[in-house]
Amino acid sequence: MLLMSPSTRRQLPAVIDPFRRVPIPRDVDPPVSRGPEVDPESVGMTRQGVEDIWQHAMRLYRLRLHPALSLCVRREGHVVLNRTVGWSRGISPRHPFGMAPDGPPVEATVDTPFCVFSSSKAITATVIHLLDERGIIRTTDRVAEYVPSFRVPGKQDVTIEHVLSHRSGLPFLPRGAVDIDKIDDRDHMIAAMAAATMMHRAGAKLAYHAVSGGFVLGEVVLQATGKDIRTVLAEEILTPLGFRWTNYGVSVGDLPAVGMAYPTGPMLLPPASLLIERALGLPGDQVTAMSNDPRFLTGIVPAANVVTTANELSRFMDLLRGGGTLDGVTVLNPRTIRSAVVERTYHQLDRTLGLPIRHGNGFMLGARTLSLYGPDTEEAFGHLGFTNVMAWADPRRELAVGLITSGKPFVTPHVAALWDVTRQIGLAAPKVADPVLFRP
Repeated sequence: MLLMSPSTRRQLPAVIDPFRRVPIPRDVDPPVSRGPEVDPESVGMTRQGVEDIWQHAMRLYRLRLHPALSLCVRREGHVVLNRTVGWSRGISPRHPFGMAPDGPPVEATVDTPFCVFSSSKAITATVIHLLDERGIIRTTDRVAEYVPSFRVPGKQDVTIEHVLSHRSGLPFLPRGAVDIDKIDDRDHMIAAMAAATMMHRAGAKLAYHAVSGGFVLGEVVLQATGKDIRTVLAEEILTPLGFRWTNYGVSVGDLPAVGMAYPTGPMLLPPASLLIERALGLPGDQVTAMSNDPRFLTGIVPAANVVTTANELSRFMDLLRGGGTLDGVTVLNPRTIRSAVVERTYHQLDRTLGLPIRHGNGFMLGARTLSLYGPDTEEAFGHLGFTNVMAWADPRRELAVGLITSGKPFVTPHVAALWDVTRQIGLAAPKVADPVLFRP
């Protein structure tokens, strides 16, 4: 890992920026790390198309809202773009909420892992569908069959599928449940689930489960298998496929390698800040600060604390894009994946996020016009992560993408630049006639 030169550090501004932009001097080229990339011509793309993707990513980065940005794009299983720009730590905006100085600036590389927040939900959903495929659980099972605290009126009707598709009626944990001192305390989380109030009848409405659903699913996995979800993920998927990262948290010895997250952009004011706090259980900036805490990074938070690189994130999505087989190793049946991404919600207004979103069973789905993954992406699926992390597969284009950003802004003009990146990826990769996932 390389440190920023003393001359560069001297150029950093000492004033407080109300927009909390990353203090990167405009006349200094940020460091760019590159991993191996194949000739895009060999997979039906062009060199210019790939460079256009990266130029759009750099435009997003130069808005100075992300200390680091990492992007990996796979086409037909081959990496056509794998690059990281910026610093993994030590380059925070002035006076970030609740964060102590984190040492000298350290350059990020393509091998730097980051927490991917809610993109973790796509990985958790994959574990659930794998157990369903093997007959250990059924997504139509009631949660109460595994979690005794759900054996009460209202909660007794909640199924695993309701939780996966954000329709359980339990989108929020009680105030105080998200406690860094108890984040890995199973008894505490079970008690929090028992105390959670049903917001509506199971299955009736859509309300995004930012944190609550992950703990429910993690407890289901533990009760069904006798192993925690971290162990099941490692034994059944990560180890057979040779992943280095991509599990819930990291070991204590790996903590120094993890890139940090930073609150950036203007601070939210009510009522938006109150909506975020209700969904996450804490104010947004506190969530960002907590994500850097060793207790969070070594615990198991199934909805939010997978730590990985953009390369491995896109590789995981490529496993799903490829029908459950990766590098000749099969861990899932294509039918299982096709079932998981069947539409369960069509542009219904999400009562947590306030947006119309298509959902499958554990995956956010694309759309023809307004989509997380760019236009004309109806068959794409994946998951957004707080706030600008994205993981998706687009079977019609044979694409798998991992995009990780370490800044955590909310509503700023950067949203248009982010969407331009996803749009450019779709433009650079033409659709294919016979995608692997949809073959009989």
